[in-house]
Amino acid sequence: MANREALRELQSRLARRLQQARTEQRGTSWLAVECAGLGLLVPLPTAGEIFPVGTLLPVPHTQPWFLGVTNLRGGMHGVVDLAAFLGLRAPTAPDAMREGAQLLAFNAVQGAHCAILIDRLSGLRSAAQLAALPDEGPARPAFAAARWRDDAGRVWQEIDLAALAHNEQFLAIAA
Repeated sequence: MANREALRELQSRLARRLQQARTEQRGTSWLAVECAGLGLLVPLPTAGEIFPVGTLLPVPHTQPWFLGVTNLRGGMHGVVDLAAFLGLRAPTAPDAMREGAQLLAFNAVQGAHCAILIDRLSGLRSAAQLAALPDEGPARPAFAAARWRDDAGRVWQEIDLAALAHNEQFLAIAA
């Protein structure tokens, strides 16, 4: 019971900070999340609300990373296991959700009624807290924007949900 209350308090604090960050317009800000140990930064303008994982209704004949549909605030949203979609791990079974897993809905402005399964929230980050890394290594998909390093040396990959919502592979949920 205490864990649920702590989780609700964390969600409330993050919601307040997200709202503050959206209205301040002081620079670039991201929601930091983790998927299969990978640190991801989601630009605040593309992020929607954060929800606990609720009932997921499976959809037959879809990709293994497409977990099904769920009702979020009265609207049906497709749910994608982001770590599985990115090839970081095998798809998560609906009955084996990790503790702390959350759904991050896309901002309604994107026009995509979708949410991604993330392993955990890591708070907010601003450009002042991060240093951009050079764009080297293998080519990344268009939704995988810049890479950043924080003061602790952790590397964060920026994920643009607006670009992800238009990615052909992401849209091709039929198996």
